[in-house]
Amino acid sequence: MLEELGVDQNTLSNKEKTFLDQNGYLVLGQLLSANTLDQVRNRLQQLMVTEADRAGSELLESKHIRHPREEGVDRLADLVNKGEIFDIFYTHPKLLAAINHVLGPEFKLSALNYRASLKGHGLQKLHVDWHQAVPPGAYQVCNSIWLLDDFSAANGATRLVPGTNRSGVLPQDILEDPYAPHPNEILLEAPAGMVVIFNSHTWHGGTVNHTDKPRRAIHSYFCQRDQPQQVDQKKYILQDTLNRINEATRILLDV
Repeated sequence: MLEELGVDQNTLSNKEKTFLDQNGYLVLGQLLSANTLDQVRNRLQQLMVTEADRAGSELLESKHIRHPREEGVDRLADLVNKGEIFDIFYTHPKLLAAINHVLGPEFKLSALNYRASLKGHGLQKLHVDWHQAVPPGAYQVCNSIWLLDDFSAANGATRLVPGTNRSGVLPQDILEDPYAPHPNEILLEAPAGMVVIFNSHTWHGGTVNHTDKPRRAIHSYFCQRDQPQQVDQKKYILQDTLNRINEATRILLDV
């Protein structure tokens, strides 16, 4: 599957793999052009208008997660089926090489979602994206953030605590206040178009957007093949989507 999608053993350097192993995240670089960013933002705005109160409903309907609406945050889900413009967000070779390095070759897309924190909102407790602690190397989930705006301390850049992917503990089990700043946390401050992958067992969370503009991002989230998807692709897959993707991409979506 990965070879057909342009991934080989040299797609990530050894230095990048080591950094990802040790720190639980990796900046993949500027993967979105200015033109693509404009097209994506425009399409997302169209979807927010047309879906209105139904925006993000695919996550709310999931049998496998409880995903209540987050106050002060715009969400969209199931972007796989909402335009070819979103294909790059889960098929880019460098992304897939990094996911493969964390999870091994037996992985699939769990969800492709949009999240935008609005003024005064976006703070999340430090958390992981799995229901229990796992030992180093037994990773079940891995996420990526595609920056649609410049990320800064002012507009709610994601924070994470490097190396906690190797801790084998959950933040809520040892932190007195998971919402409070952590002495070892870093902010993912970077320009629009950049992409950051992070092992989802690394402690992370959003911060408060203090600006008047939304802080927008797309998340392509992956899991082991034996785990349920956040958004059941078999349930939502459209014929138009199947018509445009190849067999390797169908395997990636598990459809």
